[in-house]
Amino acid sequence: MTRRHFIKAAAASSLLTGASLVTTNANASNKIKWKMVTTWPKNFPGLGTGANDLAKLITQMSGGRLTIKVYGANELVPAFEVFDAVSRGTAQMGHGAAYYWKGKSEAAQFFSAVPFGLTAQEMNGWLYTGGGLELWKELYEPFGLIPAAAGNTGVQMAGWFNKEIKTTADLKGLKMRIPGLGGEVLKRAGGTPVSLPGGEIFSSLKTGAIDATEWVGPYNDLAFGLHKAAKFYYYPGWHEPGTTLEALINKKAFEALPKDLQSIVLNACKVVNQQMMSEYTTRNQQALDTLVNKHHVKVQKLPDDVLIMLQKLSDEVVQEVSAKDKMAKKVYTSFKAYRDQVKKWTDISEKAYLQQR
Repeated sequence: MTRRHFIKAAAASSLLTGASLVTTNANASNKIKWKMVTTWPKNFPGLGTGANDLAKLITQMSGGRLTIKVYGANELVPAFEVFDAVSRGTAQMGHGAAYYWKGKSEAAQFFSAVPFGLTAQEMNGWLYTGGGLELWKELYEPFGLIPAAAGNTGVQMAGWFNKEIKTTADLKGLKMRIPGLGGEVLKRAGGTPVSLPGGEIFSSLKTGAIDATEWVGPYNDLAFGLHKAAKFYYYPGWHEPGTTLEALINKKAFEALPKDLQSIVLNACKVVNQQMMSEYTTRNQQALDTLVNKHHVKVQKLPDDVLIMLQKLSDEVVQEVSAKDKMAKKVYTSFKAYRDQVKKWTDISEKAYLQQR
C-alpha cells in the first residue's frame, strides 16, 4: 500500500511539473516585443528619458509580457519620419509632438500647443474630460494610429536670440527655429520660421544658419548648451503655454494585444504624462539658476507691445487654420469652447492665487 501511494504521488507530481513547464513555455512564447521611435535625441533629459520611462513602465506593469526597445532620432528613422514609421508598422510606437505633423493635417497642431492657448493642466482637462482625446483619435484614425498624451513640458521659454528684441520691428527678417502654429505667427510678424529637429538646433544657431530658436525651457536648453550659441534668453513662452507630448500607437499592433495589455499601455501613458510635467516643474528653476549664476545668461521679458502684437496675430492665424478643413474647424471649435470656459475658473483660482503669492 505504501508503494502504491508513493507511485500515485510521484505521478501527480510529474503531472503538476509538466503543467508548470507548459505554462512557463506558453508565457515565454507569448512575450511581445515592440519598437518605439522618437523625435528626440537618444536619452535626452526629460523628452528622451520620458520615452524611456514609458517603455520601462509598460514592461514592468505587464510583468515582462510586453517589452519595448526605444530608438532615438536617426537610430531607426529620422526625427520627422516617426509618424509615418508607426503608421506603416515599421515601429509599433512613437514618441513626439503633434505639431510636427501639420503636413498630415492642420488640426494635429491643436493637440500639442496653441499660442496663448491652454496651460498643461488645462490641456489635460480638455483631453481627458473635455472631448479632446476623442477628437484626437478621430483625426489619427485614417492613418491607422492611436494617440495618447505622454508628457508635458509646461509653459516654455520664448527662446534664445542673437539680437535684442526691443520692438515689433526686430522680428522682421528674423530666421527662427519655431514649429507649429507659433511658426505661422512669426511668419505673419515678418520673420522666417524654420523647422529643425532638436539635434540640429545648436549647430544651426552657432553658425548663424538661424538667428534665434525656441526649444523648451532651462532644463533642456542647458542640456543642449544653447547659452553658448546665443546671448539673449526671453520669456514667456507665448507660443507653447503647455506643450503636450504624444505617444503614437500603431492601431493594428494595439488591437492584437490582449485587453489587459491594451489597458496597461494606455494607463502607462497617463502616468508618464504626469511624471514628465513633475520633472520639468522641479528641474527648470534649478537649471535657470545655473544659467544665470554660472553662465551669466541675461534673462529678459519680451516687451509688452511685442506680446500684444503676437497675441493679435495668433488669433488671426488660428482662425484661418481652423477654416482650412472640416476636421480643423471641428477641433478648434472644441478647443476654443473649452478654453473660454476654463479660463474663467483659472482666472479666479490659480491666476488670482499666484498674483497674490
